[in-house]
Amino acid sequence: MTYDTVVFDNDGVLVGRTHFEVLREATADTFAQFGVTDPDPDHVEDMTIGATPAQVASVCDTYDLDPDQFWITRDRTVSEAQQAEARAGRKTPYGDVSTIADLDIKRGIVSSNQQATVDFLLDHFEIDGLFDTAYGREATIESLNLRKPNAHYLERALADLDADSALYVGDNESDIRAAENAGIDSAFIRRPHRTDWDLNVWPTWDIDSLDDLHRICGT
Repeated sequence: MTYDTVVFDNDGVLVGRTHFEVLREATADTFAQFGVTDPDPDHVEDMTIGATPAQVASVCDTYDLDPDQFWITRDRTVSEAQQAEARAGRKTPYGDVSTIADLDIKRGIVSSNQQATVDFLLDHFEIDGLFDTAYGREATIESLNLRKPNAHYLERALADLDADSALYVGDNESDIRAAENAGIDSAFIRRPHRTDWDLNVWPTWDIDSLDDLHRICGT
């Protein structure tokens, strides 16, 4: 198979993932900004990872909060926490990211993280020149329905790149399903947190390093 485009997930593929506790503390801080100093721990966890619009509405109703304002604040606070992790050297690019520069094809990013986080990381680590387009989520409740495995942002990136034959590289099953929904091939990368991960999906490729893309893409 010959590809003219490769699109990458960000966290866990290009840069290390943020520790859950960092994200959880940022979410708890969000509640505190609205005067909720002792939220139900389950509500904090629900708002930290995988929140749905219905969950946001339900949790905000519990504390008499405006859902839109709460979520905008939550996304900003969580993004700022991740940026702080990067500045402190606790969230860094993987060592093989530099090999992407040698891929003579179009390159993009599609992440379910905030657009502000993606933009900051690309600028902070000075790797924005490696990519022709990069999509994260808008800081809106509606964007939660557009996260992978929804192919919305992936399809936008593919349109930007005018892709004819594309490959999406991810470290989650939702990445593989998003590629399927977009009608393109996928590669599952076995970063240290995914070394022994048993998949319930079938990626086109199973790789250990971004350097493997040179073999796959023939560049």
